[in-house]
Amino acid sequence: MAMLLTMDSAAATGTRKPQNRRGSYAVGQVRRERILNAALLEFAERGYRGTSMARIAERCEISETGLRHHFGTKDELLVEILRERDRIENERRESEGSPQGVAGLEDTVRIVDHNSRTTELTRLFTVLTGEAVTDGHPAAPWAVRRYRDLRRTTADSLRGGVASGELRPDIDADRIARQVIAVMDGLQLQWLLDPESIDMAADFRAYIDDLVDSLRTR
Repeated sequence: MAMLLTMDSAAATGTRKPQNRRGSYAVGQVRRERILNAALLEFAERGYRGTSMARIAERCEISETGLRHHFGTKDELLVEILRERDRIENERRESEGSPQGVAGLEDTVRIVDHNSRTTELTRLFTVLTGEAVTDGHPAAPWAVRRYRDLRRTTADSLRGGVASGELRPDIDADRIARQVIAVMDGLQLQWLLDPESIDMAADFRAYIDDLVDSLRTR
């Protein structure tokens, strides 16, 4: 389901016809992917609470009954989008491994650069993360788990750099991990609000360069 990453507008709006796929199962899978893309766009534009099943169905050019045949509730749709995002990220980690030390910090630069080229997906997760602080939001468990995982993997990468002698032994890996994530998310929010004034990728690149310089073993 790579369309969730590429934000295929034809798939999201229903204007693209299935090609080289046969049978009711294949048609159902194409429709399911189209629904997920449409839901992703709606959540990104309107937030979870501002999105309705009726609007998602309209965007897919199907009936609401047809939509509920695939996903019974809005919560199910949101959870499936988040699950797919996590699956893709886990596959990336497994294929690329877990870079340590400076290489791990460089990897965060690559992630920010990728985010700058996938605006709608980046907007979706920014909106959902902000909404997740409200009571009873279905994305709250995902957001808590995501930040815990980010803090852990970033801190572990820094500790790996210390163990290899690449980074200073006196650094506070957990604190630096929290700060890196805060800068990443803060720049991302500013960029989404004012993309013409903020070069998110360049600013984060400069921040990481300065950070690496301050952490390297002298």
